Amino acid sequence: MEPRKQTIELAGKTLTLETGVMAKQSAGSVTVTYGDTVVLCAVNAEAEPRVGLNFFPLSVEYRERFYAAGKIPGGYFKREGRPAEKEILAARLTDRPIRPLFPDEFRCETQVMINLLSTDQETPADILGTIGTSVAIMLSDIPWKGPVAAVRLGYIDGKPVVNPTFQQIEESKLDLVMAGTDEAIIMMEAEAKELSEDEILTVVQYGHEVIKDIVKFQNDFIQGITKPKREMIVDEKDPAVVETINSKMDGKIPDLVSGDGKSDRRKLVNDFKNKMIESLEEEYPDCASLVKAMIDDAVKKELRRRILEDGKRSDGRGMDEIRPISMSQSVLPRAHGSALFTRGETQSLATVTLGTKSDEQFVDDLDGEFKKRYMLHYNFPPFSVGEVRRYLGVSRREVGHGNLAERAFRFVMPEFEDFPYTVRVVSDILESNGSSSMATVCSASLALMDAGVPIKSHVTGISVGLITDGDKSVMLTDILGEEDHFGDMDYKVAGTRNGVTSIQVDLKIAGISMELVREAFEKAKIGRMSLLDKMEAEISQPKKTLSDYAPKIDHIQIDPEKIGGIIGPGGKMIRSIQSNYECQVEVDDDGVVVISSLSAENNQKARDIIESIVREPEVGMEFEGEVKRIMNFGAFVEFSPGREGLCHISQLSYERTEKVEDVVNIGDVVKVKIIKVDDMNRIDLSMRALHDPPEGWVEPPKRERRPSRHGGGGRGRHSGNRPPRKNFSRGGR
Repeated sequence: MEPRKQTIELAGKTLTLETGVMAKQSAGSVTVTYGDTVVLCAVNAEAEPRVGLNFFPLSVEYRERFYAAGKIPGGYFKREGRPAEKEILAARLTDRPIRPLFPDEFRCETQVMINLLSTDQETPADILGTIGTSVAIMLSDIPWKGPVAAVRLGYIDGKPVVNPTFQQIEESKLDLVMAGTDEAIIMMEAEAKELSEDEILTVVQYGHEVIKDIVKFQNDFIQGITKPKREMIVDEKDPAVVETINSKMDGKIPDLVSGDGKSDRRKLVNDFKNKMIESLEEEYPDCASLVKAMIDDAVKKELRRRILEDGKRSDGRGMDEIRPISMSQSVLPRAHGSALFTRGETQSLATVTLGTKSDEQFVDDLDGEFKKRYMLHYNFPPFSVGEVRRYLGVSRREVGHGNLAERAFRFVMPEFEDFPYTVRVVSDILESNGSSSMATVCSASLALMDAGVPIKSHVTGISVGLITDGDKSVMLTDILGEEDHFGDMDYKVAGTRNGVTSIQVDLKIAGISMELVREAFEKAKIGRMSLLDKMEAEISQPKKTLSDYAPKIDHIQIDPEKIGGIIGPGGKMIRSIQSNYECQVEVDDDGVVVISSLSAENNQKARDIIESIVREPEVGMEFEGEVKRIMNFGAFVEFSPGREGLCHISQLSYERTEKVEDVVNIGDVVKVKIIKVDDMNRIDLSMRALHDPPEGWVEPPKRERRPSRHGGGGRGRHSGNRPPRKNFSRGGR
C-alpha cells in the first residue's frame, strides 16, 4: 500500500491520519496525530474462526509508552509493566463502540493494539485510539459495519467545548466521551457536576454533529485503499439435528422464562438443556454445543417477544417498576462506615475506611504526577452469581464499574479543608442480577453518610434497558441481568436531586437515536428520584461523629518557610511531638501540616505545640513553659519548643524577690506572658503580669544604673569588677 496522509481541523488543532508507513504487516494500521499527540493503531484477526465459541473473541489493548512524554518509568525494572487503570479504561472506551458493529456470525479472534507514541500532555489521547481503530479496521479485510468516531466534550460557561484540554476539563461542569456513527450514538461515558438532563442532551446533540464530520473524514481517507473484506466461514449445521432440537423445544420455552427468580429460571433452562443433550447424544454425539446455543437463542427470542408483544417482563414487573429495596447501615462493627443495599437479587456491601494524608494514592502518570485522596473500588466475586471460576485479580469489568461509581461522587465529596481525610470506599457485590454498579452507588452513598463523611447529598443510580426489533422499542427501568444480556442497551445514570453526576451507555446494536437518548434520561430521572426518597428516609444527613476506630485528624496551614522549625535538626522536633502525644505528624512542601491519632485530646496538644512553634511572638501572648536556666537577674523560660525568653527577677512576683530560686527552679513549668519583643527579637516575659496586683500596690521606681569607671552603661564590655585588659606595645613586654 502506498502511504497516504490527510488532515482536517478539529477544535483549533490539526487531526492527521496516515497509513502505509508504520506496522505495514498488520491487517490494517494507521497513525493518528492531534497536535503533538501521536497514536498508532493496528488490528489483526485470525484466518480461521474459533470452533465452539458462542461469543466474539475481541480484545482491545491500549498502552502508553513513557517515552511519549520524555519520561523513564519508575520502579526497579525501568520498563512498562501491566496496564494501569487509566490504560484499561481507555481500552474499554474503544472496545465498547466497535464491538456491536462486527457481524454476529464472525468468530475469528480479533485483536486491536493502540500505542500512545507521543503526547503533548495537553489533551487526553484516549479518543484518538477509537478514531484510529475505526480507520484500521476499515482498511483491513475484517468484516465490520463502521466507521465510528469518538469525541470528548466539556461544558464551560453554558457552552459545549470540543476536545477540552486538561485545564479546561478541571474548569468544566462535564467530561463526556461519546462515540457513534453518522446516524446514531453507540457509547457514552461521562462525569458531571450535577448537570440537568437537558444540558447534557444539548452537549450530546452538539457532539454528534462533530462525530458526523470525523466519520466523513474517515470515509474520504480510506477511499480506494481498503482491502476486500474476507468471506465469513459459518459453521454449517446439520438440518436434521436442527429440526430435531426445534421439535423438542416446541412449546417448552415460555415455561423456562417464567421461573420465580434468577436461580430458578437458570435451573429450569440448564435442566432442559441437559435432558435434551442426554436424549440426543446417542444419535448425535457432538450436539451439546448446538443444543445449548439454540436453547439460549430461543430463550432470548422469547424474552424479547414477551416484552415487545405482551408487555411482560420475566419477573412480572411493570416496565418502569423498580424491584423491592432494602437497606441497612453500620452492619460491620469495626468498619468506619458500612451499608448493605439490596435491590431485588442484586446486593452490594459498601464499606468506608478513613485514612490520613499518608494513605493518599500516588499516581505517576504520563500527563503528570498527582495524588488521590478519594477512591472507590468495586469487587465482583464469582459467588455473587452462583458460579465457580478462577479469581486471579481485578478484571477490566471491575475496574470500569468501580471508575463509574467513583466518578458519581467526585463532586459531592468534601474539600480537604473541610474534611482532611483520605477516603476509600469498597463495594463487594454479594449477589448480582443486573445493575450492580448502580447498586454500588446507592450502597456507597449510605456508607459514606454512616461514616460521617460530609458529602453534599445522597447519590443514587439506576439502569435503563432497551428492547427493539427496529419497528418497535420498549424501555425498561432497573433491568435484570438477563434483560441486560439479551437486551440491546444498558443506560446507567447516577446523580443527586440537583442533577446527573455520571453516565455510562453501552449498546449491543448499531446505535440509538437522540429521541431514545432523551427518553432514557427521562426514565432514569424518575427512577433516581424514587430511590432518593427511600434513601433519604433511611438517613438524610451524614453522622455528626466519626467511628471510635477512625483516626482523629486535624490540619494546619503554615508558612512553608517555617517547616524547618517543626521538623527540627535531624527531625528531632517532629519525632518528639509524635512520641509525646502518640500521634502522626505529616508536613507537605506547601505548608499543610496534618496531625492524626486515635485521641482528639492528643491531636489538640500536638496542634498547640506546632502553632506555638510557627507563631510569631507578640506582646500579650500567654504560654506555659519550662524554666531552662536561672541567672542572678532572672530565669530563662522555654515558652515554645526551641524558643526562650527572659523573665526578669522583677517580673517573677509583685513581692520583692531577693533570689530567683525563691520563686522558680530549673525544670519548673510556669505560665508566662510576653511583655516585650525588641528589635533583635529578644523576648521579655512576665509571670506577675498574669495576675492582678495586690491592693494598694505601687510600681517601685526603677533604679538608675551607676556609671562604670570606664564610662557608658553597666552592660559595657568592661563593666563590673573585672579589670580592663592590659594593652601591650608591639615591641613586647
